[in-house]
Amino acid sequence: MDMLKKLWPTPFKVEQKNVVSLIIQLVIFLIVCVVVGWLISILAHIPVIGLLAGLIGALLEIYSIVGIVLCVLNFLGVKLG
Repeated sequence: MDMLKKLWPTPFKVEQKNVVSLIIQLVIFLIVCVVVGWLISILAHIPVIGLLAGLIGALLEIYSIVGIVLCVLNFLGVKLG
């Protein structure tokens, strides 16, 4: 549980049954994904940098998906660990 809180600190700020805090965290994750996707689309035209940016972007997208799932689980009151 401590490892999850160190890697994904923001999903644990979502209060149980508080829709506003859930929506705020989800919007933050979505904005980060959109901005990084936009940057990757710009950098994709440069061969080596585009490949590295694509890998970093894929890792960030996975991080965001796990963060969104943790937000929803925390909102629903599921105890992790």
